Amino acid sequence: MDVALIVFILAATFKILLFPAYKSTDFEVHRNWLAITHSLPVSQWYYEATSEWTLDYPPFFAWFEAILSQVAGLIDPTIVNINNLYYNNFTVVWFQRSTVIITELALCYAIMEYCRVREGFTRGQTQVMKFVLSFQLLANFGLVIIDHIHFQYNGFLFGVLLLSITRIIEGRHLEGAIWFSILLNLKHIFLYISPAYFIYLLKHYCFTKSDDQHKKVETPLLRQFRVDRFLLLGTLILTVFILSFGPFVTMGQLGQVLSRLFPFKRGLCHAYWAPNFWALYNVIDKTLAIIATRLGYTLSITGSMTSGLVGEMSHQVLPSVPPIVTLILTLLTMIPPLLKLWFSKSSSQDFIKVIVLCAYSSFLFGWHVHEKAVLMITIPMSLLALEDKKFTRIYLLLSAIGHISLFPLLYTAAETLIKVCLYALFTISSFFALPMLTLDNAKEDKKKTSKPNPTRSWLLSFPALTTTDSLLLSIVLLFQIFCLCGSFVKFPFLPLLLTSVTCSVGIHWTWIMTLYTYLFN
Repeated sequence: MDVALIVFILAATFKILLFPAYKSTDFEVHRNWLAITHSLPVSQWYYEATSEWTLDYPPFFAWFEAILSQVAGLIDPTIVNINNLYYNNFTVVWFQRSTVIITELALCYAIMEYCRVREGFTRGQTQVMKFVLSFQLLANFGLVIIDHIHFQYNGFLFGVLLLSITRIIEGRHLEGAIWFSILLNLKHIFLYISPAYFIYLLKHYCFTKSDDQHKKVETPLLRQFRVDRFLLLGTLILTVFILSFGPFVTMGQLGQVLSRLFPFKRGLCHAYWAPNFWALYNVIDKTLAIIATRLGYTLSITGSMTSGLVGEMSHQVLPSVPPIVTLILTLLTMIPPLLKLWFSKSSSQDFIKVIVLCAYSSFLFGWHVHEKAVLMITIPMSLLALEDKKFTRIYLLLSAIGHISLFPLLYTAAETLIKVCLYALFTISSFFALPMLTLDNAKEDKKKTSKPNPTRSWLLSFPALTTTDSLLLSIVLLFQIFCLCGSFVKFPFLPLLLTSVTCSVGIHWTWIMTLYTYLFN
């Protein structure tokens, strides 16, 4: 039996134990989508508003829910009753949570395919390396608490992404493009990493290779452009989108569907600020407002950024940020890695690095970013962690801090011990296994041992991390302990604020390291 399948079975056994755990409103969101796609004709899917949890995912995901609803209707017809809001019988809990586990088989299959294709996994310690990668993905702390407690289907979606990456790595570019197009029509947040796909496919599929394989600069402009390949690639991608959106275009509903997919009125930040650039921007604005008030200045705007409400938001001192500004910043920060991918000799590993950097840009500078979107960075980064010791360091720090930023998702007392124990188990295991198994280290002389760094002897340090990394992670951990153990009756927003801001600093640091490592190493 394949190692990935063994890890899947072991992880699934544990995940079943989490069935009775806390579930967020996302659980009712998906139950309502089961009801919508089962009870109503397609023409009403994106108009139905009996519940506040309206359908706001692309059409392929709606069809995914429709398929699940056929099974749900056989198990318990009340699950798919559109007027049966907030149904919480044990049958719906078991059914929906079971579907999350079953659909994660897509991720399990993608891992098996990735390990088969990746050259590094064909030499030495193969099974151990497969096990570690399978553990990093199938037992990933973020996926466990978001999918199997909070409730979503990210494991399934990242399985499609990994399969797409795998096909491109092995040179099956058209298949990779088709799988990514399918993914975009399952969840449109992956649009943010589409520039990496566009540049890589345009360069490596639509332009023929140069005869001189030793050139460091291999600009596609010096190659032969294959119009036939470009048209074939475009036709296949367009076909996927026609299959997805075509029925709604023919019904004259494209505008309605797009208005559900891109609700810009939700505001710059989510109720709990994702640990990104705008969290720091908000804190600076609040700090300046307090200072201005103490100095006797009268502010005309009363901010409500920590109220927990989702909607339009105005800053008090700093300029308010419209969506176009976030889009410009996101694109500007993507340009340097995209330019290097376009002009330099690039490998499939470079493709993954640029996917990670595009995900960073969208997370740090995007509009109304959810904290859960940090998975778009951590999951692809885990593929690099086993193959490059520089990225092992970055991934370990990113994973440790990024997963702490997810703690507020589980805010009930009953889940506190669960999330702390799961976090500790996953993080300690990662810090123990990954530095020893990095493929770069395996290629070095086994007799070579690293010399101790005296500058770290006085400080709490973590394996594979530098002194700066260790200090930063220690500060984030100490603040989180304070948030978990302290009493905040007078300042109920403070734990969220501290978590968001401290994690934001850490994630920015990992972004800078990732960008520098890719551009200059």
